[in-house]
Amino acid sequence: MPHYYYYGFDIYYIILILPAFLISLIAQIKVSSTFSKFSKTINMSGLTGAAAAEKVLLSHGVTNVKVERVGGNLTDHFDPRTNVIRLSDSVYDSTSVAAVGVAAHEAGHAVQYAQGYTPIKIRNTILPVVNFGSRFSFIAILLGIVFASDLLITAGIILFSFATLFQIITLPVELNASKRAMQTIRGQALLSDDEAVGAKKVLTAAAMTYVATVIMSIAQLLRLLLLNRRRQ
Repeated sequence: MPHYYYYGFDIYYIILILPAFLISLIAQIKVSSTFSKFSKTINMSGLTGAAAAEKVLLSHGVTNVKVERVGGNLTDHFDPRTNVIRLSDSVYDSTSVAAVGVAAHEAGHAVQYAQGYTPIKIRNTILPVVNFGSRFSFIAILLGIVFASDLLITAGIILFSFATLFQIITLPVELNASKRAMQTIRGQALLSDDEAVGAKKVLTAAAMTYVATVIMSIAQLLRLLLLNRRRQ
């Protein structure tokens, strides 16, 4: 039977990938709707996203990180290479509950780097292999199928497994950043109790997208392993 049977039209795509895709789609819809809802709720103190990020940094003694604006929507991130938190247009100068939650989360990442958070160190250690694997894992698998090479297929699956490991490690990193954010929001009274509940809902919805990413990556890895086993 031709090799494409094992790697194209297969039952594992239906029972593994499609459910994972649906979970990911639901998570994306949830985070968009939750952010939209609480981006319309203005916090009583008038705190902007940028100011919230700076307060989180200062509360942890981090003084060498800048907060800048970046274009786009929900493009917020911390860049450890330049020590800059970049907040999107819908977060930087917004006084919404959602903006404060997102900005505090990104500041949480900066605090993780400043304090040498262990999962961050592990993730950075495997990052070069992950970058290489993301580029060449499926190329190796496809070449292995074409040339009927078990070695190439196995190498491709191993490379992809590092990407899955990276996603698994990323999940506690994201959850911890949100935990740090909420601890500061409540501890420093950046938001009222009701507003803090809204911020937490935004961060919880965002966390579900990372859970969905892990599920998708594991599903894809399982599919590759099962297809390879069937081929053999």
